Amino acid sequence: MRLFTIGFTKKSARTFFKMLKESGAKRVIDVRLNNVSQLAGFAKKDDLAYFLGEICAMEYRHLPVLAPGKELLDEYKAKKPDWKTYETRLRALLRERHVEDVVSKKVIADSCLLCSEDKPQYCHRRVVADYLNDHWGDIEIIHLV
Repeated sequence: MRLFTIGFTKKSARTFFKMLKESGAKRVIDVRLNNVSQLAGFAKKDDLAYFLGEICAMEYRHLPVLAPGKELLDEYKAKKPDWKTYETRLRALLRERHVEDVVSKKVIADSCLLCSEDKPQYCHRRVVADYLNDHWGDIEIIHLV
């Protein structure tokens, strides 16, 4: 199974949609807690769903079960925990939510996890992808950067 990840920050719409279209992914899975922020530009939920369908012939899904909780996200934004602590707490939250059982492998296969961070190293989409691979195995994770 292939699983892509992408962030929209620091990318033009042209670059973002070109990367997605060329990836071969079938759908984008939005793993943001807040997908309607004005700061999201072309990546606001309704606009993104429209553009994905029109430009890439891709499906859009929002799966907040794969997003960090508000409290955890707010703490991280305030720089209270370091990255390692944040990642550990996020993995515990994913385990508590039983995402490996709740989310269908069919939905994840050939999908692209979307978040805002431009690079995956310090983004929860990478943690989610790694977590699913740890539980399901045999996932080829491809970060679109």
